[in-house]
Amino acid sequence: MNAAHTIRQRLQAAFEPELLDLFDDSHLHIGHAGNTGGGHYRIHIVSPRFVGMSRIARQRAVQEPLHDLYPDRIHALSIRAQTPEEYRA
Repeated sequence: MNAAHTIRQRLQAAFEPELLDLFDDSHLHIGHAGNTGGGHYRIHIVSPRFVGMSRIARQRAVQEPLHDLYPDRIHALSIRAQTPEEYRA
């Protein structure tokens, strides 16, 4: 199973998001110093589970179900995590 599919599957299970966009930007970082083979990904996730959480808490919550994918399958992960209300505003 590829990393993008695994990321999507785990985040769907953990957050039941209203929106989950996953972008694989690995091709833009070929030869990036320190990369041992993991990919570069951007995530935009919208879930009611983020209500009441700080930005840092959201980042940590999204990274938690993916922790074992670092550094072999994920080298870098950019996260935009919003509540439904924030997304609609």
